[in-house]
Amino acid sequence: MIHKDARQGKAPSTQAGEFVREEIHHVREGKHGARSTKQAIAIGLSKARRAGVKLRPPKKGAASAKTRRSAKRAYLAGQSSPRKKPSAKRSRAIKGALKRESRGAASRRALSSQARSAARRRTAASRSAAARKAAKTRSRRR
Repeated sequence: MIHKDARQGKAPSTQAGEFVREEIHHVREGKHGARSTKQAIAIGLSKARRAGVKLRPPKKGAASAKTRRSAKRAYLAGQSSPRKKPSAKRSRAIKGALKRESRGAASRRALSSQARSAARRRTAASRSAAARKAAKTRSRRR
């Protein structure tokens, strides 16, 4: 799916959105949990970067140094051809930790409050421009 989106010339953020949606679905179906909605989104973005989506790490000041470092590592892992998997021990530890987390992070209420708080951080002009672009590029059903 990701390669199809890339071929169609869709923006990296749109391609990454598919991974985030999939991650939310994983939490909802009980594959694993997440501490917060933000963490579930971060896992999806990291998977997208590792899969080769050209989603650049956040700029200085936009996120913490730790987040930027982690995003850069995932981005570089996706750009290099030989995909390196984490060790079995690390992989098991991550899965175990996520399985112990709750499933509430993917609820409608949690996603709604996350979207609202993310929108609040943007300027009115930025939100308005996004809405205008959405209206212009919306597919019309006949």
